[in-house]
Amino acid sequence: MFGLIIIALYFLIMLAIGMASRRKARGPDDFFVAGRKSSSPFVAGSLLATIVGGSATIGMAGLGFKQGLTGAWWLLVGSIGLVFLGLFLAKRVRRLALYTLPELVAKQYDRRMALASSILIVVAWIGIVAAQIIAAGQILGILGAGSPTLWMVIFTAIFVTYTVLGGQHAIIRTDVLQSVIIFIGIVAGSVLLVTRLGGWEGLQSSLPAGQFAFPLSPQFDGAALATLLLVVGLTYVVGPDMYSRIFCARDDRVARTATLWTALLLIPLAFAIAFIGMGAAAMFPDIAPEQAFPTVIRELFSPLVSGIVLAALLCAVMSSADTTLLSASTILTIDIMGRFQPTASQSGILPRSRWAIVLLGICSLIVALMLKGVISALLFAYTIYTSGVIIPVLAGFFRDRLKVTAVGALAALIGGGTVGLLSKLLGIKYLDLGALLVSALLLFLVSYIHHRFRATAR
Repeated sequence: MFGLIIIALYFLIMLAIGMASRRKARGPDDFFVAGRKSSSPFVAGSLLATIVGGSATIGMAGLGFKQGLTGAWWLLVGSIGLVFLGLFLAKRVRRLALYTLPELVAKQYDRRMALASSILIVVAWIGIVAAQIIAAGQILGILGAGSPTLWMVIFTAIFVTYTVLGGQHAIIRTDVLQSVIIFIGIVAGSVLLVTRLGGWEGLQSSLPAGQFAFPLSPQFDGAALATLLLVVGLTYVVGPDMYSRIFCARDDRVARTATLWTALLLIPLAFAIAFIGMGAAAMFPDIAPEQAFPTVIRELFSPLVSGIVLAALLCAVMSSADTTLLSASTILTIDIMGRFQPTASQSGILPRSRWAIVLLGICSLIVALMLKGVISALLFAYTIYTSGVIIPVLAGFFRDRLKVTAVGALAALIGGGTVGLLSKLLGIKYLDLGALLVSALLLFLVSYIHHRFRATAR
C-alpha cells in the first residue's frame, strides 16, 4: 500500500510538471530543444536519466544475475562512448543548432540519406520505447495491484501525456529530478543488499569465483565485449537521444562538460546495478534473471525503502521512455512528414508533433505487449540502428578527408541495416559485427565507384 501511494504521488508530480511546462513550450525551439538554454546540470541530469532506463535497471540487473560483475559492461561501454562524444564531437554537434540527428545527416550528405536514416531511426526507437514499457510493467507488478499488462497501459498513458503537454521543457525538468532519485535509490539499494549478505566477503562466499571476474569472465569473453562496445557503445557516440540533449545545451562548452560528467557518473551506477543482480543470484537463485531487481525490492526492503527504490526504478524507465519517444516523434514530424509536406506552415509543426507522440506511443505499447525480454528488445533495436546509421554519420564528420559520398552513405545504411536485421531474425552469432563491416565496406567502395563515375562523365 505504501509503495502504491508513493507511485501515485510520483505520477501526479510528473503530470503537474508537464502542465506547468505547457506554457513555456509555445514554439518549435521551446518544444523540441527547451529553447537551447539548458545549463550543464540540466543537460547532464537529462542525459543520465535518459541512459539509465529499463536496460540499465531491470535488464542490466539480469545480466549481473547471469554473468556477475561483467554485467556492468552494458553501462560502461556507454561511458566510453560518451567520453569519445564529449572529447571529439559534442562541441561540433551543438554548433550546428539543429533539432534532430537526420537534419545533421542532411547537412553531411543529402535529403535522401536523411529520409532513409529517419525511417530507420523511428522504427528502431519504437522498439526501444517498447523495452521501457516492458520494464515498467515488471517493476509496477511488484505492487500487487493489477497485472503487469494493466500497468504497462497506465505507464504509457502517463509518460505520453506529459510529453505531449510540455515537450522538451517538461522532459528536461523531470529528468533532473529523476536523475537524483535514480542515483540515490540505486546506490542505496546496492549498499543495503550487500550489507544484508554480510558485506563484500559474504557476497563472495555466496557465489562462484567466476562471477567476480573482470573485465572478462567465463560467461563474457573478448568477442562479447567487442560486440557490446560496437553495437551498444556506438549508440552513445551517434544517437538521436544523445544529440537531442546536446542541442538543448546553452553553448558548446556546456555540451562538452555535461557529456563528460555523465560519462563519469555512469561508472558507479554500472557496478551498483551489477551488485544488485549478483546479490539476487546469491539469495534467490531460482528466479528469472530479469526479475532480480523487482524480487530484491519486494523481499528484502522495508515498505519505505521499497517505495524509494521503486520510485528510482520507475524514474529510470520513464525518463528513457519520454526522451526516446520525443526523439522519434520529432524525427517523424520534421524529417519524414516535413519531407512530404514541405509547404506546411510552421504553426502546424507543434500540433503534428503532439499527434506523432500519441501515435508512436500507441505503436510502442503494441510492440511491448508482443515482446517479452528487455535486453533482447533493446539489442534488436540497437543492432538495426547501429548497423545502418553509425558508420555513415561518423564518416560524415570527416566527409571531405575520407572522400565519402551521399550515394555511398545510402548504400552503407541500407546494406548494413539489412544485414543487422538478418543477424537478429536468423540468430546468427556475431553477424551483427559483420553488419558494421558491411556498412563500412559499402560506404567506401560505393563512394569510390561514384567518384570514378563522375570523373568519367566529365
